[in-house]
Amino acid sequence: MSSPIATSKGVLWDRLFQQENSSAVSLQSRVRQMLISAILSGHLPPGSPVPSSRLLADQLQIARNTVVFAYQQLVSEGYLVSRERSGHFVCDEVLKGRLDTQPERAASQTATAQWDARMRLRPSRQRNITKPPNWQKMDYPFVYGQFDPELFPTAEWRECCTKALSVLDIRSWAPDLITHDDPALIEEIRTQVLPRRGVWASADEIVVTVGAQHALYLLADLLMHHGTVVGVEDPGYPDARNIFLNHTRHVLPLPVDSDGLCLGTEISGCDYIFTTPSHQCPTGVTMTMARRQELLQRAIQADCIIIEDDFEIDNRYADAPIPALKSLDQDGRVIYVGSLSKSFAPGLRIGYVVAPPALTLELRALRRLMLRHPSAYIQRAFALFISLGHHHSLLRKQSEAYQERSGVLQAALASHMPEFTLTPHSGGSSCWLRGPEWLDTEELAAHALQAGVVIEPGKVFFADETRAPGNYIRMGYTSIPASRIGSGIERLSQVARSLAR
Repeated sequence: MSSPIATSKGVLWDRLFQQENSSAVSLQSRVRQMLISAILSGHLPPGSPVPSSRLLADQLQIARNTVVFAYQQLVSEGYLVSRERSGHFVCDEVLKGRLDTQPERAASQTATAQWDARMRLRPSRQRNITKPPNWQKMDYPFVYGQFDPELFPTAEWRECCTKALSVLDIRSWAPDLITHDDPALIEEIRTQVLPRRGVWASADEIVVTVGAQHALYLLADLLMHHGTVVGVEDPGYPDARNIFLNHTRHVLPLPVDSDGLCLGTEISGCDYIFTTPSHQCPTGVTMTMARRQELLQRAIQADCIIIEDDFEIDNRYADAPIPALKSLDQDGRVIYVGSLSKSFAPGLRIGYVVAPPALTLELRALRRLMLRHPSAYIQRAFALFISLGHHHSLLRKQSEAYQERSGVLQAALASHMPEFTLTPHSGGSSCWLRGPEWLDTEELAAHALQAGVVIEPGKVFFADETRAPGNYIRMGYTSIPASRIGSGIERLSQVARSLAR
């Protein structure tokens, strides 16, 4: 007896077809997805007929050839069989090797497993930067470091992905690289990316990671234990602080001023110092050359290692770029962490570490235990993206866009929110605001969200939650066009005034 789905008059097929509604695939692919889903879910059992191509095309209101080509592809893939003068049927062996039904759970006669006592860590309880899941649909998303469809180089990235699918390239990236990385990407990082920051490294000093955050976790896992003292900027990058706290109890907050990380007496007691000197997270200030040189000298005196997160290396608007700490390092005391994907597509998750060969050897071995290596296909596509000049062109385009947006934002703040103080910055893609003393920016963020404005309260960036000031905001402008910034700030000011005490 045939399945009800195969003999329906179109309503059910139409609903299934709508479930596969995606602008990213063709109509033919949607038909295939619909039928495969129906087969694998058991709605179309083995041996059952499927509607004729004409009938299904009429029910879905699409061209008959679209259905014909979808059926032909499903036959070649073994989902359907064609029987002369009878039509198409679900292959009898399509579900071979699968369990037909989910086994019923028997009532447990023993105590249910208790997981709370087994967990060494509870990362979900750490303080993290959060964004509403629908922030991209909001009119005024002042969020940091997120995707901007207006700036994404769609044609260029598609070109590189297509080139990476050539026969020769596939043979390079398809095998398991085990502990290695794509040599083409390593060469592009070594010769094109790092020299922009004055950093020169050999191939065995570079390790590719799944984003800069993965790099920090690898370093913490390899170098830190419960007694390690790690100095972290305060306010600073919450994810780095959380990573270090998962490895040691001794995470020491280090103050920040207008010249970057302050070099107080606490430095001498640190085994490692984490810093973001190019555009400090979250204040945006740039560490001066004098402060950089002094930090390196203090690290030598204290026998300390510096972890430099150079996450916004190219977004300087006016002044000449200041060399990275790594470029000034003569004693191998700076571990350099960077990101390739953060600048235009965080979802690609491509970062890297530059460190002495003795350390990179162990980082690769540790990475192997976690995930072997980042996607070799993405590595090859990114190598092509850099070698064809698209990366450099994108950075220049982004820098110009961010400079414009920064200017518009500063003017709008001065006009609509003069009671807020902006920390001076000369680049980057966000700004750091201090509001009136009475203001609770977490409350402001909640009310602003109802008005379509997304902001990031600053309290999470401070190490001590109980003593952290509640009147700071980080305002990002990577995902909002310049034309909407003014009206967004005006709306935010209206929300702030409604909360004034």
